[in-house]
Amino acid sequence: MDFGFGDGDGELRGHARAWLAEHLVGPYARASGLGGPGSEHEGVDARRAWERELGRGGWIGQGWEAEGYGNRRLSLTGQVVWAEEYAAARAPGRVGHIGENLLAPTLIAYGSQDQRDRFLPGIARGEELWCQGYSEPGAGSDLAGVRTAAVRDPADGLFRVTGQKIWTSLARDADWCFVLARTEPGSRRHRGLSFLLVRMDQPGRVEVRPIRQMSGTSEFNEVFFDGAVASEVVGGEGEGWTVAMGLLALERGVSTLVQQIGFAAELERVIQAYAASGAPDPALRERLVRQWAELRTMRWNALRTLGSTDDPGAPSVAKLLWGGWHRRLGELAVEVRGAAASAGPRTWEPGLPYELGLDEEQRLFLFTRADTIYGGSDEIQRNIIAERVLGLPKESR
Repeated sequence: MDFGFGDGDGELRGHARAWLAEHLVGPYARASGLGGPGSEHEGVDARRAWERELGRGGWIGQGWEAEGYGNRRLSLTGQVVWAEEYAAARAPGRVGHIGENLLAPTLIAYGSQDQRDRFLPGIARGEELWCQGYSEPGAGSDLAGVRTAAVRDPADGLFRVTGQKIWTSLARDADWCFVLARTEPGSRRHRGLSFLLVRMDQPGRVEVRPIRQMSGTSEFNEVFFDGAVASEVVGGEGEGWTVAMGLLALERGVSTLVQQIGFAAELERVIQAYAASGAPDPALRERLVRQWAELRTMRWNALRTLGSTDDPGAPSVAKLLWGGWHRRLGELAVEVRGAAASAGPRTWEPGLPYELGLDEEQRLFLFTRADTIYGGSDEIQRNIIAERVLGLPKESR
């Protein structure tokens, strides 16, 4: 596509910059820069209030193929402008991105009008937060192995969900979860699955257990369902695989560009640390230059596929690119610091939690160990590219 900014984008940039400067004050200013990868636990209350502030400004749902829900619709270039200004202002990490960027477009594509009218306004106002119930123990990247079951209750016609999900981001703060569950007893693999909407506030029926990581934080969670009520089925009973795959295809485009803006800020910090080290290492310098060049390539690839719907391999290619890139950046972040970076927390006292002594580079290194696993492992992404794009035979099971 011919991607270029127009005059209207310049006006939007000025408006977005002014709005952010006016509203990013008080507790929101103190939450600036909080809530990125590896620090989702930081400033949650302020970030949740900030989500509502964004909703009042109409900044949520800019890319939805629907309007009239309190959202302002922007062109693709306009969405990029907003993302760039948001990152430049170091605004708080979003807590509503799963609802805005994953569930809402899925409801627009596969849901009923009643479902859109019920759920889109709450997302657009920043009032209802969502999490994703896909992965399970034994069915992580291979979603066709889902065993969480849902049985329709003849008394009220609603589904009762029983099972376990894992690696669920934002589960402790979410109001709702979209859950891939098996609704046809005895079905296997892609058949008999449904895409259900489950309210998280069901005491005794929904339990969230944080998963403590080696960085000391708990961005991910286990979620246990014990007869939890599912109020809605999206796309029809038994059509869960189609809906789930459609949702995963949405994890690209503008959201990928937003992610890369954060990557650029992290790379800049590593470069500054290298420059301040006083002991230039040609090998490290070459690797930093390569990281810079690869980040530019990822941006061009994201722009190339922006708005495309006929490239089934684009999400997998993007995940392979950024997962490996970010992991290598984490390694560079500690290598430029030398032996001191691997000696443990920089500042720590007995009795204090381990993570409080970690600096940004150490947290980046520890968190990025998971980049090539979560969101679909590298092995799964390569299988998708091989089978769906290159037409190679499926591996035997």
